[in-house]
Amino acid sequence: MAKDPNSNKPPAGPMSADDADLWQSVADTAQPLRKGKNRVVDQPAGVDSPAPEPVRKNKKPSPVTPPPAVTPPKPPAPPPVADFDRKEARRLGSGRISVDARIDLHGMRQREAYGSLKAFLARAQDQGHRHVLVITGKGSRREDDWTSQAQAVGQIERSFERGVLNREAPRWLSEPEFRQWVVSFTPASKRHGGEGALYVRLRRG
Repeated sequence: MAKDPNSNKPPAGPMSADDADLWQSVADTAQPLRKGKNRVVDQPAGVDSPAPEPVRKNKKPSPVTPPPAVTPPKPPAPPPVADFDRKEARRLGSGRISVDARIDLHGMRQREAYGSLKAFLARAQDQGHRHVLVITGKGSRREDDWTSQAQAVGQIERSFERGVLNREAPRWLSEPEFRQWVVSFTPASKRHGGEGALYVRLRRG
């Protein structure tokens, strides 16, 4: 095997005779390294090579389960409409108990009357009223009042609308949405419109 040409060169700087002889003996026994990209370094006897670390795979994140949605409890439904007290109705008719407020639905279409009645009852309850009067009209038609075709058409429309309100108002007052204000209701006395009006007793706010 060829010797490294640089192995016989003594280190730079002045050397004694003994150092020169020692250097020459070491240079004569030196072996050149093999040229190559990968050089294997011999491990001392009895020493095991460290095991390669295992390649850790990226674990997929576990899906996060959202907490269950909390549904607020529904408020209890208001009690159904009760029967109007007869003695109370007679006192209202005689004037011994006053009507605190009134609303006249004459001339209103159903949608307008419905919204107006809701707003009226809510406002009356907020004001602390106990008894109110709802005027719907009887909705009767009389042929002798129809003096011309134009008048007849107008009267039919107005009479039909009053008739619808007279029929629908009690049904509205019985609905759950209205029961938050209404305790009971009954047809009014003749003094306050008879069958064309209703006494309504309000629930305390």
